[in-house]
Amino acid sequence: MEKLINEYLKYLTVDRNYSKQTIKAYGEDINKFIVFLKNQGEFTQLGEVNNIDIDAYLEYMDKKNYSIDTIQRRISSLRSFFKYLQRNNKITNDPFDLVQLKRKGRKLPRFFYQKEIDILFNTVKGTKPLAQRNSVILELLYGTGMRVSELSNLTLPQIDMSMNVILVHGKGNKDRYVPFGEYAKKALKIYLNDGRKKLLKTVDEDDKFLLVNNKGKQLTSRGIEYVLDELIKKTSLTADIHPHMLRHTFATHMLDNGADLRTVQELLGHSSLSTTQIYTHVTMEHLQKDYRNFFPRS
Repeated sequence: MEKLINEYLKYLTVDRNYSKQTIKAYGEDINKFIVFLKNQGEFTQLGEVNNIDIDAYLEYMDKKNYSIDTIQRRISSLRSFFKYLQRNNKITNDPFDLVQLKRKGRKLPRFFYQKEIDILFNTVKGTKPLAQRNSVILELLYGTGMRVSELSNLTLPQIDMSMNVILVHGKGNKDRYVPFGEYAKKALKIYLNDGRKKLLKTVDEDDKFLLVNNKGKQLTSRGIEYVLDELIKKTSLTADIHPHMLRHTFATHMLDNGADLRTVQELLGHSSLSTTQIYTHVTMEHLQKDYRNFFPRS
């Protein structure tokens, strides 16, 4: 059983190119389900899992008052795992094939307004190496809509300074090109020519990652999240910050300023247009606000 789980997690790493955090979450969800089954009685094979086991697990999570988000995430992880097992002939039937969960209401993504973005960017002004690096973090997360894992794993060869484009290695080995503007280009030049070299201590031509920490090592996704948390503390903003908020802000501001949905879908690396369409609700809210403010008979 442990071997099958490890094979699946390796598949997510190599074939699907999922981040370390995502793979860890999948592994934890699968192992928690197995622990539950073992606690229920004799359980030795994944092929033994049936609808009764799944119903019992759903009832268990409900009694524990797990949120609908947690339940849906765990079932999604298990559904993907068992589908993989069936596809590779490890089990005969997929017990999650007919499992249906109630759809939850989709929350509108939280994004920054332009004044909030300006306040946030004011925190990274300065000539110190970390300030230069943090400026690049904000410029690229906001200016390209990249995922935090994509930014963390970004290497120097992926950046074309002459064309102002970045080759992004996205989820599921899906590559895409995203442009960046003059603000980001200026921040990159300053950081690459000064701050990054100082953070590396001795310049190592083999060091490929764009973002490094104060020890000269790759800045991880968690490291980027920590940097953003520290930056928000320096401002008057009250909202908690998450890297995805800058991605949401990028998409919202693009649509607010006239970009079409297909373009935003391509830039974000969404495989389905329906995923991108949630941002139309946000921009609609913006339109409604302007309507109420400026139309005399609103």
